[in-house]
Amino acid sequence: MTMHTILQPAGWAQPKGYANGVAAEGKLVFVGGQIGWDRQNRFETDDLVGQVRQTLQNVVDVLAEAGAKPAHVASMTWYLTDKKDYLGNLESIGRVYREVMGRHFPAMAVVQVTALVEDRAKVEIQAMAVVPN
Repeated sequence: MTMHTILQPAGWAQPKGYANGVAAEGKLVFVGGQIGWDRQNRFETDDLVGQVRQTLQNVVDVLAEAGAKPAHVASMTWYLTDKKDYLGNLESIGRVYREVMGRHFPAMAVVQVTALVEDRAKVEIQAMAVVPN
């Protein structure tokens, strides 16, 4: 069963690691901004890649509460405090992403922000999933 339809306008370059758009029908699941701390609100690392791993796992844990899986994610927004750190670690971030989320690449936006509410947080990820009826 298809979870969603990827929207790829004719003639556009194929995106790497994300989709330009996604169409889906079903139960909507909204995941509020997650950061790289554990279940007890403790940071185990100040490393961006480590925080990305924990943040994505937190997203997956919230999805599970609604019976959703990573493959149901239709959209993600990533907020980063350091664009250069992100760009310098793309390969490792991609590997961590695939380990936690699989080879599912939803519509995504990545934005650099001046700060996040939690001072030690280097990334915050918000997600929207659609679970098929």
